[in-house]
Amino acid sequence: MSTKNLTLIVIAALVLLLGGCGCNGYNGLVTLDETVKNKWANVESDYQRRSDLIPNLVNTVKGEANFEQTTLQNVISARASATQVKLDANDLSPEKIQQYQAAQGQLSQALGKLLMVTENYPNLRANDAFRGLQTQLEGTENRIKVARNDFNDAVAAYNVKARTFPNNIFAGMFGFKTKEGFKAEAGSEKAPEVKF
Repeated sequence: MSTKNLTLIVIAALVLLLGGCGCNGYNGLVTLDETVKNKWANVESDYQRRSDLIPNLVNTVKGEANFEQTTLQNVISARASATQVKLDANDLSPEKIQQYQAAQGQLSQALGKLLMVTENYPNLRANDAFRGLQTQLEGTENRIKVARNDFNDAVAAYNVKARTFPNNIFAGMFGFKTKEGFKAEAGSEKAPEVKF
């Protein structure tokens, strides 16, 4: 076998090896990217469930004649703001995720205040419809936490694949950029002060 033939065989083997790695790397990145999009859709679905429960909760609370109207209005306006913030799963930039998270955080705060204030209304707490809605909201908050954690896990798996060699080469060539997950809200590292 001549040196020329051996060189051609080595070059052909390298091209096949790189081509195989490239296809495998690209397909793996596509799979993980789709997983991230799916997990994001689950996050949005759980937030939507919470948003759908709020009108029922507000209407149930309105039945308590002397309930604080400003608290209800804050929940209604926070819900309206939160439902207006939409994100495209193809464009999950850190700024957009932070904006989405801030709107949802305002709604969480308003709901928390509503549930705290209801402690002063024994008739409302005894209402089966209110208790059922409160239980559903608590369950939904747990689902949101799980969905956000699953999303962060999917983002981490995607980012590891996109940043490791040789996939980082193919990621750069085909436009696969690292993604940002959910982060704790500012100030959440401090325990809330409870006053009685």
